[in-house]
Amino acid sequence: MSAPARDRRTAESAAAGTPSDVQHRRPRQLWGRPELYTSYAQSTRMLNTRPKLFGVLALIALAVYLPFGVEDQYLHIGALAFAAAVGAIGLNLVTGFAGQVSLGHAFFLAVGAYTAAALSGDPDGRTLGFGITFMPVWLLAAGLVAGVIGIIVAPIATRLRGLYLAIVTLGLVFLGEHIFKEWQDLTGGPGVGRAGPVPDLFGNRLNESGDVLTADQKLYLTMLVLLIIFAIFAKNLVRSKVGRAFSAVRDRDIAAEIIGVSLTRYKVIAFGVSSFYAGCAGAMVYTVVGFFDPTSFTLVLSINYVAMVLIGGAGTISGSIMGAIFITALPRLTQELPTVVPFISTDPTASVNTLNAAVVLYGLLIIVFLIFEPRGLFGIWLRIRNYFKAWPFSY
Repeated sequence: MSAPARDRRTAESAAAGTPSDVQHRRPRQLWGRPELYTSYAQSTRMLNTRPKLFGVLALIALAVYLPFGVEDQYLHIGALAFAAAVGAIGLNLVTGFAGQVSLGHAFFLAVGAYTAAALSGDPDGRTLGFGITFMPVWLLAAGLVAGVIGIIVAPIATRLRGLYLAIVTLGLVFLGEHIFKEWQDLTGGPGVGRAGPVPDLFGNRLNESGDVLTADQKLYLTMLVLLIIFAIFAKNLVRSKVGRAFSAVRDRDIAAEIIGVSLTRYKVIAFGVSSFYAGCAGAMVYTVVGFFDPTSFTLVLSINYVAMVLIGGAGTISGSIMGAIFITALPRLTQELPTVVPFISTDPTASVNTLNAAVVLYGLLIIVFLIFEPRGLFGIWLRIRNYFKAWPFSY
């Protein structure tokens, strides 16, 4: 090759850039075209567009600001909603992502709550206690105990599917309700109960007001941080090989098994992770509530979490959080409504002959969402987002 030709080719290469240079520049070139992905890693990245990144950061900033701008009674509801959202994410992992219908979530919530309460309880109290009040210890223990039980139950449950699987998991609720009623040294018995877990973090009691923050502010911020941690972990899980296996099992389990996906293995993983989340959520919820007894963990509680998943959006982490916040805040919202129908009351302590407005709205919302918006609140958000992305066009 002559010198002029070689110099010309070198100049063209420098102008075009080497393959490594092009790959290095490619992400910057795609900032203006956020929907154009040239690799699988870009497509599955957690916050793969600037609007998503800025939107999440804005929501977190707003959530952090709220404790200093609203009353403590609303912070209590917020802390309870964040704790419940962890349990809703766990149920969504096994039901929304892995396609395994479970009605036994209340049982695993109870296991986590009683494990945490026993570890942090007063050793000299009337119920079982070990005096370990450091929150990370009893929170992790609550999740691990519930997760181990979930793994033990999973091999039996994975032999079934659909309605049969739902009935088996439903049996756990009734079995657990009987055990907790009879084990009064641990639970205190029906109508008596026991105090919730004692949240101590580096010598600071989170359920007691201090010089700077009130108890509700402390619990709110703690539950917010824990929710972010659990949500990030769950989001990374569903983006991984395990998450793709969950989706394959959910969509067509026979086809998934033919291509080499172990149904038993991934169903056990789904039940184990879901149970871990439920155990942690049970400990967190009753840390905020402060008191519970065996009658707190009935079928109604399991249905409550199923509603969070359905109304928020099955198969989405964001939908689980939306559904948990909505369902947790619903009783408070109905108390603000005027009484327009004589036999429907907004008072949660209404008589048996009077319907509670929260119960009525609860049932109606499940029916409405299943019929008109199966994707839940997350589906509504997608409609709104897509409308503004396509505006002023209608397609």
